[in-house]
Amino acid sequence: MRSTLPHRRLWLQAAASLVAATTLPAGAQVRPKPTVDSAGYTEIRWDDLVPKGWDPMAGLKDKGLGNVGLLNDGDPKTMELMRLMREAWDNAPTERSLDGAKVRLPGYLVPLEESAAGHLEFLLVPYFGACIHTPPPPANQIVLVVPAKPAGGFRSMDTVWVNGVLRATRTNSPMGSSGYRLESALVERYKPTPR
Repeated sequence: MRSTLPHRRLWLQAAASLVAATTLPAGAQVRPKPTVDSAGYTEIRWDDLVPKGWDPMAGLKDKGLGNVGLLNDGDPKTMELMRLMREAWDNAPTERSLDGAKVRLPGYLVPLEESAAGHLEFLLVPYFGACIHTPPPPANQIVLVVPAKPAGGFRSMDTVWVNGVLRATRTNSPMGSSGYRLESALVERYKPTPR
């Protein structure tokens, strides 16, 4: 039987990284003015998908788990923390102001459904390995993408741009719970946007 201990450690490290990223003071994050392309898609960032003030660790601090940094992988408190975190992350709130917005977002492709012509559905995630080698990120950091036409020529974890109308719609898949959906999306290979 394969040990899950390294996975727990990776999961807790990912949780700590997310907490640090989402709890930085607003002034510490330099935000360029959003760009809008000629088709009217506004380029957004992954942190735009997280409602301001959402704390992924809220509700976990009062569970009597002690100092999380001192927990060992085999400790039953670690297992309980992982269960509570997964529940909180799967139910992560979405940014309702983006519902119906025409957006452009880069990310990594996680295949869900394919045909000979290409990907019919995939998850878009913010970092390499999400939903594949590590536990999935919070639902507000996963976008279910349904391309306008099969997205051919892409492999798992390829970096892509997606353009489409964003919907705050929760969907469960074997790879993770998504808080957003892009239907009839345009998918293209990632190239950095000139600033």
